[in-house]
Amino acid sequence: MDTQLALALLAGAVIVLVGVLAVRLAYRLGLPGLLLYLGLGMALGQSGLGIRFDDAVLTRDLGLIALAVILAEGGLTTRLAQVRPVLGRAAVLATVGVAVSVLVVAVAGRYLLSMDWRTAVLLGAVVSSTDAAAVFSVLRQVRLPARLRGLLEAESGFNDAPVVVLVAAVSAPSWGTGPAWQLAPLMVYELAAGAAAGLLVGSAGRLLLARIALPASGLYPLAAMAITAAAYSGTVVLHASGFLAVYVCALLLGMPGLPHRRAVLGFAEGLAWLAQIGLFVLLGLLSVPSRLPHAVGPALVTGLTLLVLARPLSVLVSAAPFRVPWRAQAFVAWAGLRGAVPIVLATIPLSEGTPYAVEMFDTVFVLVLVFTVVQAPTLPWVARRLKVVAPEETGELEVETAPLDELDASLLDVRVVEGSRLAGAYVDDLRLPRGAAVTLVVRDGDSRVPDPTTRLRVGDRLVVVATSTSRSAAERRLRAVSRRGSLARWLGEEGDSG
Repeated sequence: MDTQLALALLAGAVIVLVGVLAVRLAYRLGLPGLLLYLGLGMALGQSGLGIRFDDAVLTRDLGLIALAVILAEGGLTTRLAQVRPVLGRAAVLATVGVAVSVLVVAVAGRYLLSMDWRTAVLLGAVVSSTDAAAVFSVLRQVRLPARLRGLLEAESGFNDAPVVVLVAAVSAPSWGTGPAWQLAPLMVYELAAGAAAGLLVGSAGRLLLARIALPASGLYPLAAMAITAAAYSGTVVLHASGFLAVYVCALLLGMPGLPHRRAVLGFAEGLAWLAQIGLFVLLGLLSVPSRLPHAVGPALVTGLTLLVLARPLSVLVSAAPFRVPWRAQAFVAWAGLRGAVPIVLATIPLSEGTPYAVEMFDTVFVLVLVFTVVQAPTLPWVARRLKVVAPEETGELEVETAPLDELDASLLDVRVVEGSRLAGAYVDDLRLPRGAAVTLVVRDGDSRVPDPTTRLRVGDRLVVVATSTSRSAAERRLRAVSRRGSLARWLGEEGDSG
C-alpha cells in the first residue's frame, strides 16, 4: 500500500475514533455531537494543524449524501405509529411554517442587515430548516408524549426538502431571468414526485425484504440501506426531492415486520454516526476561523430573529388549524434546532459563486455554533417548565423477523420488556393463530421448550415459528397481549403497529 494512502487511512481512523469517544461527552453535556466534530475539523484546518481545504463543491456533494444517510436512519428508527396522527401538522409546519420563517428572516436581513432581497431570501431559506441529526440525537434524551415527539421528528424529516429546492433555485445563476411565480409549481412537483417515489420504493423494498431469505443476516442491513440510497439517487435523477423520498422510504421500511430489524437499525445508526462525524469535520475544515469574528453580529441578529420571532410565528400559524395546546407550541418553537443542514445548505450558494456567499456561510456557521449551545442543553428544563414531559411509557414490544424461505415460514424473536403485559402471562394465554407456536423460551441464558403452563417473565426471549400466512396475525396478537393482556381482543386492542 502507498505510504500516503496508509497515512490518510490512519488519520481517518483516528478522526472516527475521536468522534466516537466525543459522542459520550456530547451526550453528558446534552449537546449534539456536531459542535465537537466542527471543533475537530477547525482544529485540523488552516488555523490548527494547517490542512488547507476549500473545495465547496465537494463539500456540498458529500454533505447532501451524508444528510440523506442521516435522514434514512431517522426514518428507519421513527415509529410510523407516532408519526401518522401528526402527519398533517408536520407537513404544514414543514411547508407553510418554513415559508413564514423564510419571509420573517428575509425581512430582517433586508432592513436590519442591509442585504439585497436575493441575499436576504437566501439567508432565510438556509436557516429555516430544522436539523434531523440534532433533533433525533437531542430529543431522544427528553421524555416527550408520543405525538409531540412524532411531530418534531417528522417535521425535521420533511422540512429539508422544500428549503433545498428554494436554496438551489435562488442560488442558481439563472435566478431573476424569469418570473418568480414559476418557483411554486417547481416546488410542488419536486415534493409530490419525491413523496410518490419514496412510497413506491419503500413499499417495493419492504415487500422484497419480507419475501426473500438471504443467506446471511448481515446482508439485510446492507439491502435496506441500498434501498434507501436507490430512493434518494433515483429521485434526484428525476429532478425531484431526494430528501423527501429517502425519508418516506425509510419510514415504510422501518415498520415492525422488517426482517432482522434490530440488526438493520443498529447498522443504520452506526452509518449515520459515521456520516455525521465525516460531515461535520469536513464543514469545520471548510471554515476559516479568522473570518468568523466578522460574522458574529449578523449571526446574532439572524439567530435572535429566528428564535424570538420567526420560529414562534411559524409554529403559531401552522398549529392554528389543529388546535395544538399552547404549551406544546412553545416547546416546538424552542426545539427547532439548527445543525448541519443550514451549514450544508450554505455551501450551495458558495459552490455556485453567488454574491455574498462567503459572508453567508460564515454567518450561518457562527449562528449554528452559538444557538446550538443555547438551545440544546436547555430542552429538558424547558420541557419540565412547560409540563410537556411524558410519564414513563411501557416499552413497545419488538418482534424480530427472520424468513425461512424453504419452509415458507418465519422465526419471530420476541423480547418481554419492562411494563409489557406479556410478563405474568402463561404461554396458553397467548392464543396464537393456527400455524404459529412458541417453540422456545430463553431465560437467564437457559433455553427451554415451553408448555401451556409456562409463565413468562420480564427479560424472557421467545422464539415463535409462524407460517407465512399466520405471521402477521401472530405479530398482532403478541403486540395486543403485550399492551392489554390476554383479554386484549375483548378490550378492542387488535395489536396494529401503524
